[in-house]
Amino acid sequence: MKLLIASDIHGDIAAARAVVDEYRRSGADRLVLLGDLLYHGPRNDLPKDYAPKEVIALLNSVKDELLCVRGNCDTEVDQMVLEFPILADYALIEADGVRMFVTHGHKFNLDNLPPLKMGEVLVHGHTHVRAMVEFGNENLYVNPGSPSIPKENTHRGCVMFENGKFTFIDF
Repeated sequence: MKLLIASDIHGDIAAARAVVDEYRRSGADRLVLLGDLLYHGPRNDLPKDYAPKEVIALLNSVKDELLCVRGNCDTEVDQMVLEFPILADYALIEADGVRMFVTHGHKFNLDNLPPLKMGEVLVHGHTHVRAMVEFGNENLYVNPGSPSIPKENTHRGCVMFENGKFTFIDF
């Protein structure tokens, strides 16, 4: 199974287009979004291409191909305009023999681990800093960073999961 994983779009239409275009170009089976879809949040500057209504229309156009979890900036009001579920705190995905605990990162993260078995992968966004780090009992932590507001001099982008491996994609 091929998954494109992105987080923290924060209402930036250019970022949302980059994610959806990469998803379509790649032929991935699913687009996994790790929350913070529409609102930029009180700690972030307004993204250059902030247009949440356009992001709503774009994401609704691929609603049947999305798997989303809730970010700390996502609300019930956002769910009212989005035609796919966004309010789950986490999801478990098993693909190519890899089991992933997928979440936004504001509740479960490296400092507050979810229950993980040996070899499972923790995938979360929230920090806007891409990362891929081994930890614990043969576990892996993967953060795709942010396509809209990257931090700590990381690139705008996302991550692809294919054939049991994660690869960063720059925009």
